[in-house]
Amino acid sequence: MPFSPHGPGRITVARAHRLLRDGTAVLVDVREADEYRAGHAPGALFVPLSHLAAGAAAVPDGKDLVLICRSGNRSRQAAALLAERGVAAVDVIGGMLDWAAGGLPVQDAHGAAGTVV
Repeated sequence: MPFSPHGPGRITVARAHRLLRDGTAVLVDVREADEYRAGHAPGALFVPLSHLAAGAAAVPDGKDLVLICRSGNRSRQAAALLAERGVAAVDVIGGMLDWAAGGLPVQDAHGAAGTVV
């Protein structure tokens, strides 16, 4: 089911993981480079909120967009920004902190076990 372009929604880490596992969504990490390098969800695309806000980055087409940050604040801002541009996206409640706390994989820039900073 596609997300609504009329306003951002929020989903749980568990639902985000299911959507990614099923291949129906793409995870977009909107944190800054040092945070992403320290630890991100495997397969997450790196598109910092600062680049989205400046119009210097594009998001992929074709799949539902699930946005994630450290705690959920920046991803909520990114989802609202994209909604203003007519792009449907949801953010992950609790962000990477809840992702890691839920036992889901986190890897660093080299593919080793990562940490959420």
